[in-house]
Amino acid sequence: MQVTISDAVKYIGVDDKTIDLFESQYIVPNGVSYNSYVILDEKIAVMDTVDKRGMAEWEENLAKALDGRKPDYLVIHHLEPDHAGSIARLVELYPDVTLVGNAKIFSMLPQFFDFSLEGRTQTVKEGDTLSLGAHTLTFVMAPMVHWPEVMVSYESTEKILFSADGFGKFGALDTDEDWACEARRYYFNIVGKYGNPVQALLKKAAALDIQTICPLHGPILKENLDYYLGLYNTWSSYEPESEGILVAYASIHGNTGEAAKKLGEILEAKGAGKVVVSDLAREDMAEVIEDAFRYGKMIVAAASYDAGVFPCMHDFLHHLQSKAYQKRIVGILENGSWAPTAAKVMRDMLSEMKDVTIVEPTVTIQSTLKETDIPALEELADAILNA
Repeated sequence: MQVTISDAVKYIGVDDKTIDLFESQYIVPNGVSYNSYVILDEKIAVMDTVDKRGMAEWEENLAKALDGRKPDYLVIHHLEPDHAGSIARLVELYPDVTLVGNAKIFSMLPQFFDFSLEGRTQTVKEGDTLSLGAHTLTFVMAPMVHWPEVMVSYESTEKILFSADGFGKFGALDTDEDWACEARRYYFNIVGKYGNPVQALLKKAAALDIQTICPLHGPILKENLDYYLGLYNTWSSYEPESEGILVAYASIHGNTGEAAKKLGEILEAKGAGKVVVSDLAREDMAEVIEDAFRYGKMIVAAASYDAGVFPCMHDFLHHLQSKAYQKRIVGILENGSWAPTAAKVMRDMLSEMKDVTIVEPTVTIQSTLKETDIPALEELADAILNA
């Protein structure tokens, strides 16, 4: 896809529409882009490479952008293979290129590639600059956003932030879709655990005059940057983005699902506003995790299973815990035909999460939802609405 940044800064990335699972776990129905850039000046800098899945097309894009010239530098912001997968090929094509990265990058790079780094590297640290002529890069360290070696760079002439995985999203560049939805799913499922490091990076970014953001996935951002920065501030501080309630359920034969749907109807009737009811056994887990972080309140409903909780609920809560779910209000509904155990397991897992308030009552149904259970659902709905 043709992407225009400026006369001197060219996009040389590629779309991947053949990938089924990003990182072997996230469904990407519209594919993903691997973004790479080149800055053409007295000196030429290539800004990251791409996954080896897109190497051949990227190599063609690079050669076209260079138009017979040779790159002087390869700036490595992040070593994850979807961005660093073609580094060895670049070195093979242009053996005199200098690799620019921080000390952590160069300590980790031999884990991925066998070529010698001797005489090929330029190590940078916080605040160091690299002049290309009319363009100057300033390097900003961003450890744990979301790997320990990550850094970003700021080009001061055109006021461009090369943001590594920050501000990225799922979806190929020719996909016409809302940015926030897939950026939110990307953020919470990949970067979500590292809110504090993202906050630290946002504070550094606030001191820069940024007019364009060039991420390693997704579209180049040029308009309304306060919107994107504001969302990242909300997400990384673990504050709810929208008013609403997620009802996430794990049902074996459909009975717990019926109870969860009825609870959703009760919440809507009581004026809850946005209520999202999600089937953990069938819906994209990453989408439900996204909603759990998007809204400030959640109800988990699950069947008991093997003296514990139905596995997809356990998996869901494990994912939330690993992504640092916090600052939320949660209600619990369980189902059990002879020995209900789901509520205890869910409560124990939720209790390990930071600043999660569990409202009472915990509601237990036995096998199927009955009219006699409705008052308890009403009580739970009132409790979470008033919390």
